[in-house]
Amino acid sequence: VREHAMGAICNGMFAHGGVRPFCATFLNFIGYALGAVRVSALSNMGIIYVMTHDSIGLGEDGPTHQPIEMLDSLRAMPNLHVHRPADRNETKAAYILAMKHRSTPSVISLSRQNVPYITGSSVEKTAMGGYTVQEHKAADCALPHPSLVLAGSGTELGLAVQVAEKIHSADPSTWVRVVSMPCMDLFEAQSIDYKLSVFPRGAPVMSIEAASVDAWRRYAHAPFGIMNSFGFSAPAGKIYEHFGFGVQNLTERALQVMTHYTPTGVTHPVAASLLDRPVFPTITPLH
Repeated sequence: VREHAMGAICNGMFAHGGVRPFCATFLNFIGYALGAVRVSALSNMGIIYVMTHDSIGLGEDGPTHQPIEMLDSLRAMPNLHVHRPADRNETKAAYILAMKHRSTPSVISLSRQNVPYITGSSVEKTAMGGYTVQEHKAADCALPHPSLVLAGSGTELGLAVQVAEKIHSADPSTWVRVVSMPCMDLFEAQSIDYKLSVFPRGAPVMSIEAASVDAWRRYAHAPFGIMNSFGFSAPAGKIYEHFGFGVQNLTERALQVMTHYTPTGVTHPVAASLLDRPVFPTITPLH
C-alpha cells in the first residue's frame, strides 16, 4: 500500500538528516500509513503529514473516502500533533507549529470545500491549541459566565459561528462564546487556568465536528458529531444536512443543551466544569 511506503520513506529521510520531509494524501488513507506514523511518533521524527479531504464534505466519493473515526484515532496516539485549522490564519499557524516541533510529527487535516475567513481567528492564539474566537453578548451583559460555549474545528467552526449569531440575535440576553480547537494536543499542554479561561466553570459546552465524538468528551457536555455510522455518497451539502449539520438543526440542538443545563427556578444555564475532574499523571519512562 503506497501510503505506508510514503510515510516510511519520510521516516528514512528524516533519520538520514538534512531535510524536513512531508507527505500528503486524503485523511482517510492515513489509515494505510498508521504503522509509519506510529514510528514517526515513537522515534521523535517531526514528519509533516498533510491530509486533505478531511470529512464527509468530500461528497460523492462516498464512505470509503470519508473519514469518521480517523481524527479520534490520530488524537489518541502519543507524541502526535493533530491540527485541524478552520481558516487561512489557522492553516498558516499549523505549518509554523509543525516546523517548530521537530521531535513531534504533525498531521495537518484540511478540507476539500472552501471555508470562510473567521473573524477573530489568530495565528498567535492557534499556538495555544484552543482559544476563544468570538463572544456574542450584549455590551451590558452581567451574566457570570457564557450561556453556552460552542466549540469546533476545521469546516465546522464556521457553523458554530452561524449558530451563535442565530441564538444571540433571537435572544440578546444570551451570551454565546465560540471556541476554536485546532489542536487538542497543544491545548492539553496549557495550564488549568488557561483552559478554564476558555471553558469557564458554569458554562455548558457543545462541540461541533463532522466526525466521531470521543475526543471531545473531555471538554464538551454535549458533543455533536457522527456516531455509529460511516458516510454516504452524495453532494457535500446533502450529506451535512443528513447528519444534522444544518444551521437550523444545530441551533435547535444548542438550545436544547441550554435548556437541559438550566436548573428549575434559574434563568441562566449552569453546568459543572468537565475540567474539574481528577487527572492522573502520565507514567514516567522506565529508563
